[in-house]
Amino acid sequence: MYREIQFKKGDSIPVSSLRQELEQARRQVYNTTLFNDVNFTLTAIDSVNVAVKVHVTERWYLYPIPQFQLVDRNFNEWWNTFNHSLNRVNYGIKFVHYNLSGRRDQLRIYLINGYSRNIVFSYSNPYSNSNLNRGFSASAGYSQNREVSYRTSRTDSVQFYSEGPLKSTTSGFVRQSWFVAGSYSIRKGFFTRQNISAAYTYVKVADSVIIKNRNYFKDSVRSMGYPDIAYTYQYTNVDNTSYSLKGTSWYFAALKRGWGLTSGVDMLQVEAGLNKYFSLGHNWYSSFNVSGKLKLPFDQAYLNQRGLGYGESYLRGLEYNVIDGVAIALLRSTIKRKLVSFNIPFRLFPKVLTKIPFTFFAKAYTDFGYVYNKPKYDTYLTNRLLYSGGFGIDILTLYDINLRLEYSFNQLKSNGLFFHTQNGF
Repeated sequence: MYREIQFKKGDSIPVSSLRQELEQARRQVYNTTLFNDVNFTLTAIDSVNVAVKVHVTERWYLYPIPQFQLVDRNFNEWWNTFNHSLNRVNYGIKFVHYNLSGRRDQLRIYLINGYSRNIVFSYSNPYSNSNLNRGFSASAGYSQNREVSYRTSRTDSVQFYSEGPLKSTTSGFVRQSWFVAGSYSIRKGFFTRQNISAAYTYVKVADSVIIKNRNYFKDSVRSMGYPDIAYTYQYTNVDNTSYSLKGTSWYFAALKRGWGLTSGVDMLQVEAGLNKYFSLGHNWYSSFNVSGKLKLPFDQAYLNQRGLGYGESYLRGLEYNVIDGVAIALLRSTIKRKLVSFNIPFRLFPKVLTKIPFTFFAKAYTDFGYVYNKPKYDTYLTNRLLYSGGFGIDILTLYDINLRLEYSFNQLKSNGLFFHTQNGF
């Protein structure tokens, strides 16, 4: 915890700056994600010296969490496109320890079954040396999928291949993969972190996938192994890393995938992003987020063409669409107002949790995007300006769990209600 406080015993701080320094320290300690509440209090020792006390409420660090996961890209796609079929879910258990040795080191073990199978182990230790500014991570995993996306259609929807009804044998799986990965991190000061990582991935798909899209690996082979070497530089100075209202963050990343040969899975990717968050006063806030990505060479295997529509990289209102490409730009702007904040008493585990907080925000937003792809991979939404907008409600609760209910409009004149979650666990 003391690693995150920018002042030390014996430091001199002007009275005019004291409140700002205490608030900055509180943010930095809270953003370790180890505590539910963080407060600083001052006690006068004499006319010029004060004692600073840090009061924290620790989070529960050990979680064996039952898992119920949708295999589709988002809730709306599962609910509407696939008729909320329970066959398209994964279930299992996630075992996580968020503070294994007391240095914010995390151990994660995933055991997932269902429509897909997934076994993953990972360990990360961001403060592995005595100066608490070096870290490392290691992970490995194996997965089997009964369904694989093999092409994006002209209408920017993903086309899937499966072998039909669910089977209990391994013959029902059309994609299998495994990976091993490791990383080394350097943190200077409080706001910057550099990360160097290396990984090796092996993927094998059914013959029918290659028949349907010979550009899946770019070569007409059904299996391929490839390395990833990546470098990331991050700057983060925000009030809450899980749901930011004030501050700035930005990043730059470079990735080299493949062996550097002229065929197969071979890519150099550079990516950058900037996020700005503003407090406008009277519980009003605004933000804009801009990011871009470039993949070289432009003639990429389908495996490397993911653009917008995956994870958190999408236009709000185009959740049903994926826009694949090799040059991607995204701009999001949001204005919101805090409506109400309250706590519900919780007495079941008084030593760990005494209340469940809720905060509600109303918001309006506008998004713009652009995805370039080569003409032979052209779809309806590539190589043109994309835009959408809407309004919604954000609900922030325990452990930074964020629920988002949004009604969006887009240039395709298809409006809709969308539901998103961000799991604080």
